[in-house]
Amino acid sequence: MDSPAPITATPARTVADSGPTEAKPTKPLRNPCNLCQSVRAILKRPKTGQQLCKECFFHVFETEIHNTIVDNKLFNKGDRVAIGASGGKDSTVLAYVMKLLNDRYSYGLDLVLLSIDEGITGYRDDSLETVKRNRDQYKIPLLIISYKDLYGWSMDDIVKEIGRKNNCTFCGVFRRQALDRGAIMLNVNHIVTGHNADDIAETVLMNILRGDLPRLQRCTSIITNDSSEDSSGIETSKILRSKPFKYTYEKEIVMYAYFKKLDYFSTECIYSPNAYRGHARVFLKDLEAIRRTAIVDIIHSGEALSASVQANESTKLPTMSNCTRCGYISSNELCKACLLLEGLNKGLPQLGIGHTTKIRRMHEAANLASGLLSPASSSPSLNGVEATVANTAAAKSEDSKGRVVTHIKDLSRLENMPTLDGV
Repeated sequence: MDSPAPITATPARTVADSGPTEAKPTKPLRNPCNLCQSVRAILKRPKTGQQLCKECFFHVFETEIHNTIVDNKLFNKGDRVAIGASGGKDSTVLAYVMKLLNDRYSYGLDLVLLSIDEGITGYRDDSLETVKRNRDQYKIPLLIISYKDLYGWSMDDIVKEIGRKNNCTFCGVFRRQALDRGAIMLNVNHIVTGHNADDIAETVLMNILRGDLPRLQRCTSIITNDSSEDSSGIETSKILRSKPFKYTYEKEIVMYAYFKKLDYFSTECIYSPNAYRGHARVFLKDLEAIRRTAIVDIIHSGEALSASVQANESTKLPTMSNCTRCGYISSNELCKACLLLEGLNKGLPQLGIGHTTKIRRMHEAANLASGLLSPASSSPSLNGVEATVANTAAAKSEDSKGRVVTHIKDLSRLENMPTLDGV
């Protein structure tokens, strides 16, 4: 009988042996980017609701800002432009994007960073370190000027004098002037700031709530120009200011900084929680949660209201001239900074904020006691407490006569002239 055949292993079947096979169908991409459709989306734009990948978001964000700059003709080739730099997310992204677009589209701008040191211990000193790192990272020169150098007061000094109420009024007025004065030192044509769509919408709401419609023109304009001529016919301020982020949402600026891994300072100012703007911000965020376009809608409403105010001939807008003390643009004999500084020096910090009869009477009495006002020109009638305050203010003003705002024409001759830090 034949023996059974030995058991052998069956040879493995190879692809070559089996012939051609059908390719497996690829799974459809889950949650694709609305623009490129080839990469998974990782974010949803707060402004439009689009779901985008990182690279498409960068492209859209940068292109929208470029279009804003071009459509509004913000710059001319060869302009020397100062970027207001605080170290926060807005100014850091602004510096990065301005540098990027200037190189990409050949704007031909000469960029410099301009920072203001308000003198807030534990806040501004730390944020300025961030600005210095940005200077090195983006290769843009930096100038830092301080309230102490310009006005003789730091914000810490001012808060000790006036308390936590109204300190944002002092800081806002002083910072605005300080930026212009720094720009004069740098001989720049233009200042750009990081005010975003949220900031502008908040300002529109604040002006409406205060009934200050004439100010809508300034807050909604993407570019402003404070120019006037002094008595000698010399134009003391012809520096343009613009807001390239006018239509850019704050949340998208944060996203851009996060995904680009930009170096910025995120701590809030220690004196700002009590600011009136904070209430407008909370209200705006509630509106945005209900309606995504609320921010831009409010800006457009502000623009329309501003146009109607301008068209109304009965609305009287202030006539701009120059401060008789420091030469800065002003609608009154003294600019707001000089008035606030005079109040600080005389121990009457409410002088530049309130316009009550009581404050004016004490101011006149202080000037009278200091010999700055003749008895014939004023005859204030004060009670005992008001007279004591006025006499104290007069004595204090004698001790602080040197603390005045530097005249614009003397900025180039400051004893402690800040220097431009190169890279």
